[in-house]
Amino acid sequence: MTLLYIQRHIDPEAQAITIEPRMVVIHWTGTADLESAFRIFDEERAPRERWLLYQAGAVNVSAHFLIDRDGSIYRLMPETILARHCIGLNHLAIGIENVGGPESPLTAGQLAANAALVRDLKRRFPQIETLIGHHEHNQLRTSSLFREREPGYRTEKIDPGENFMRALRVRLKDLGLSDARSRTR
Repeated sequence: MTLLYIQRHIDPEAQAITIEPRMVVIHWTGTADLESAFRIFDEERAPRERWLLYQAGAVNVSAHFLIDRDGSIYRLMPETILARHCIGLNHLAIGIENVGGPESPLTAGQLAANAALVRDLKRRFPQIETLIGHHEHNQLRTSSLFREREPGYRTEKIDPGENFMRALRVRLKDLGLSDARSRTR
């Protein structure tokens, strides 16, 4: 299902589901606890009740990492396999989901865990040069990084929010990672 998704949305000639990570996208799950967040990603097939998601491809949403409210990090899949987490950027982005949302703001433990994880990813994948929040992905629509073959397949997101990303970028300033604004200049 992942290969079919890639062929439909990114590259009709694709023969593999691997990626070379060049970006990290930070998300929140919109759930208040680890168990409900994990259930979202545990199914291989997109749920039919999420019709717009299912209509765009049978493979479920996914992420490479899930960070619990206490900062515990769970690896959900290899970093070099495509995860369906950010329209237009899945082909080059590692997705990090954080348990929480508007009703359960992200925690200091999650901030520290995200910083440590991004540092580790940058060390293991030196070609990573960009860090964005999911809410910033549409700013990259006109960049060479964005690849989505279906013009109407777009979303607007608010996660994880400006404050969280600002605090994360302060902690990671020494890595020199670009953000969405600097990628479109």
